[in-house]
Amino acid sequence: MTSAQPAGPTSLPEDAVTATQDALGAEHAALWVYGLVSAFLPGSYDASVQECRNAHRARRDATELLLSGAGQSPRSAEPAYVTPQPVTDQASAIAVIVLAESDATVAWRAVLERTDDRALRTAALDGLRDAAVRATRWRVAGGQTPSAPPLPGAPG
Repeated sequence: MTSAQPAGPTSLPEDAVTATQDALGAEHAALWVYGLVSAFLPGSYDASVQECRNAHRARRDATELLLSGAGQSPRSAEPAYVTPQPVTDQASAIAVIVLAESDATVAWRAVLERTDDRALRTAALDGLRDAAVRATRWRVAGGQTPSAPPLPGAPG
């Protein structure tokens, strides 16, 4: 993730706001997932989990600032999220991490498709790229193949 975030837009079209709020929701969900999985992963994953949590926290905070700067109220996190399958062990923990990161790539790609604003496009591209890299690393850690989809962020 880049260390400096560009200044946000002063206003955004409604479809860009909706997509950005959805991307913020994906960041909230990813943070929740990393909290959940830490109970199911061995200590050797602690540094990776913390690094990913920090990255999502920074992206969440930057997105909230961007939305606020555009005159929007950032959507709050849900109290909890439902995983598609129960998390019961290391394999299921890694699988849900991959899903959370993949969901983030889809959300950030949707932002890219709905705005011409340079600052928002930069933030969305950074979000897409960073989540795609994390998803690939977790797929490798979980032994999943392929380790990277042909087009990160493509729904489906």
